Amino acid sequence: MQFQHLIEINDPLNPLIDTLTRDQLWRGLVLRAETPKLFIPWLDECKLLSRTEDAISRTLRYGELLVHDQVNLTPLQQVHYDVPAQKDIPASSLLITIEEPNPGALFVRFAYDTGTTDDDMDAFYNEFRRSAYQEADIDTIRIIRQLAEEGRLDLPL
Repeated sequence: MQFQHLIEINDPLNPLIDTLTRDQLWRGLVLRAETPKLFIPWLDECKLLSRTEDAISRTLRYGELLVHDQVNLTPLQQVHYDVPAQKDIPASSLLITIEEPNPGALFVRFAYDTGTTDDDMDAFYNEFRRSAYQEADIDTIRIIRQLAEEGRLDLPL
């Protein structure tokens, strides 16, 4: 199943929403990769196996399930999560891209490839997956906004 959606970050027509800078947004997205428990409350543990300027190798634990993944960073542009096939888990990926069609008009595109098909057998479950992914992504942006309001995204990486 492939699925993508766009979340508007800065809305010039809504003065009630604080404007985020590209740097703040980027720091929040990197924090999501480095400290995912802030964004995924049901995650039991995250071990960073290695960290370079442009990549993070991690092991995530959800109860008894261990998931190994690789996160590739293109500074101020993209975060790419790559989950190789492992045991009962098919290969999958998530590409998060910061888009700025006009100066200050920031959007974040979330593009999923779950490694599953869209056939009739999976269609019912895929609709639930799409909804869950979208809600999780909305929560991600909400948490990034909260961290920015607290001044936690104004420090250099």
